[in-house]
Amino acid sequence: MNGYEESFWTFACRDGVEPTNNAAERAVRHAVCWRKTSFGTDSERGSRFVERMLTVVASCRQQGLGVLDFLVQAVSGQNPSLLPERA
Repeated sequence: MNGYEESFWTFACRDGVEPTNNAAERAVRHAVCWRKTSFGTDSERGSRFVERMLTVVASCRQQGLGVLDFLVQAVSGQNPSLLPERA
C-alpha cells in the first residue's frame, strides 16, 4: 500500500478518529448553502468579507458562542477571540 491507502484505514487503528467526514461536511454546509442562494459576490473585497463572516459564524457555532454577541464585542473594541479556550 502507498501512503494514501494506509491513511484511509487510520480510523480502524486509532481511537478517536471518525470513519466519516460528517463533521467537516456539517461545518461547511452553511457556507455552501449561502453561496448557492446568494450567487456569490461582485468584488474581491466582498469575497474577503464573506469569507471572514462565514469563519466567524462557523467558529462561534462550533464553540457555542453567540454570533451577534461576538460581533457586538468586536465592533465595540473589546477584541474577542475565536480561538477556543483550553481547559
